[in-house]
Amino acid sequence: MIVDWGGVLTMPIHTAIASWLKVTGVDRDHYGAVVRRWVEPLPGDISPVHRLERGEIAVEDFEHLLSAALAQEGSTVEAQGLIGQMFADLAIYEDSMTSMVTRAHAAGVRTALLSNSWGNDYDRTDWDQMFDAVVISGEVGMRKPERGIFDLALDRIGLPAAECVFIDDVPDNIEAAVEAGLVGIVHRTFDETAGELAALFPGAGWIHQRIH
Repeated sequence: MIVDWGGVLTMPIHTAIASWLKVTGVDRDHYGAVVRRWVEPLPGDISPVHRLERGEIAVEDFEHLLSAALAQEGSTVEAQGLIGQMFADLAIYEDSMTSMVTRAHAAGVRTALLSNSWGNDYDRTDWDQMFDAVVISGEVGMRKPERGIFDLALDRIGLPAAECVFIDDVPDNIEAAVEAGLVGIVHRTFDETAGELAALFPGAGWIHQRIH
């Protein structure tokens, strides 16, 4: 079982971003306009977001680019520490999902983390009790949905694609995983994901234990 981080093991990313927008006063439409431009395919894939996720540019450089782009739209925000502030709420794990992954790992299911990173400072406490392998995009020079990063995750977990399920909140990433031969689950809520896992792991006692 291979899982994403932000939006799967944490609160939804859009919730964390909404909190940051409210605190900073950055206009939602301004932020949306910048991100839409940056995530669209560009010749040579020069998107600042994609370059950051691959570790090709420093976090500080990205923060200055984002601050400048938001200023052009009409919103002012300090560049220094921007990413840390933007994703501060992602430090809060989603207990039901993290506990389920921990139980799966303890039950002998091979588990891995596969995350596109914006230079995030991950809280890696207890990761040794959750994962057999960890693949962070900025540490390996690849990003989802590129085929290579799925191949690397499979190599590190030591299983063929057909024996792995990948859980992510981004449909494009799930589509790429399925093309690579994995089973894919688009994560929306714990209950929905647990239900799909129950169909894949009949009788597994580590699945249905929601934590409130």
